[in-house]
Amino acid sequence: MKLKYRLSLIIALFISTIAYGQNKTDATTLVKQGIALHNEGKYTEAIQKYQEAIKIDPDNRQGLYQLAYTLFTSGKGKEAVPYLEKVIRLDPDSPGAYDMLGSIYDDDNQTEKALDYYMKGIKVAPNYQRLYYNLAIMQYRQGKYPEAEASIINAIKLDPRHASSQRVYALVAKQQNKLGNSLLSWCSFLLIEPQTKRSAEAMAYIKAIINYAIKRNTDKNITVTLNQNNTNPVGLMMPLAVINATAGKTNLSPVDSLTLQLSSLFQVAPSIISDKDQPFASKFLAGYFEALGKSGNMPAFVRFLSISAYPDENKKWITEHDKEFTALSNWATSTKREF
Repeated sequence: MKLKYRLSLIIALFISTIAYGQNKTDATTLVKQGIALHNEGKYTEAIQKYQEAIKIDPDNRQGLYQLAYTLFTSGKGKEAVPYLEKVIRLDPDSPGAYDMLGSIYDDDNQTEKALDYYMKGIKVAPNYQRLYYNLAIMQYRQGKYPEAEASIINAIKLDPRHASSQRVYALVAKQQNKLGNSLLSWCSFLLIEPQTKRSAEAMAYIKAIINYAIKRNTDKNITVTLNQNNTNPVGLMMPLAVINATAGKTNLSPVDSLTLQLSSLFQVAPSIISDKDQPFASKFLAGYFEALGKSGNMPAFVRFLSISAYPDENKKWITEHDKEFTALSNWATSTKREF
């Protein structure tokens, strides 16, 4: 009798183990289906799949996280909170969960909670770029520009090719009246993202910075008006470099003028930036663009940079100057940006 009982127990445990394994497989399949539906923008259907997966396997971290992500993406961030909290309980080293909770609380204007989650995430995952990026955005919105600058520099160090981080730095620098830093960062942004709606915004900022404080009454009558924040050598250097770039030159196209102006500014890049003792400003920005300005690749660079602003003129030039673009590409590939 005891032998039969033990045999029955072993069989029951064996069947239970198989069933559990099958359930986990089924849950994984449902999560994958949910992700595919999310990617198609079918959020309601995706949520249903994740909920089915969690019903089968309540501790499925991927299912919990993806459910939270779809809820957040579909504007239901508050509903995502308990799922993210459970993800962290199951795995305290989940940077994506901390990051999303920070974003949810930031969107809800609960900045203290948002900051708490961002900082906890950075503590467990100091190399998770999105935590610094989203923290910088929150600090920027609060008007904490020095703090936002420090956070976004960390984000750029972790992912120099992240265009949005370059954009945030350019905006933060502009708010602190660091016009040279902002100009060079907008150029960095356009190297990565030259043809989007945001590219047009970037070109508008570049033009505004180039022409800042300059009033052209006639070709020979140009005045520079600086406010009290720009009476230092840095503030004076930029308009003088811009004016000298096109002095005495006539019949220039907008792209020709921009090429001359940026070439002149890049040549003196170390002199137009603030924070010269900061490696990010002095090396990543000024050092790189000074080298570019001296490389002979400026015509191709400016055509690439301004393609969204002057599409017809630039596309024609690009078609006819393949050699110049190859040279620019080779230079960019071989030139390392340092911090």
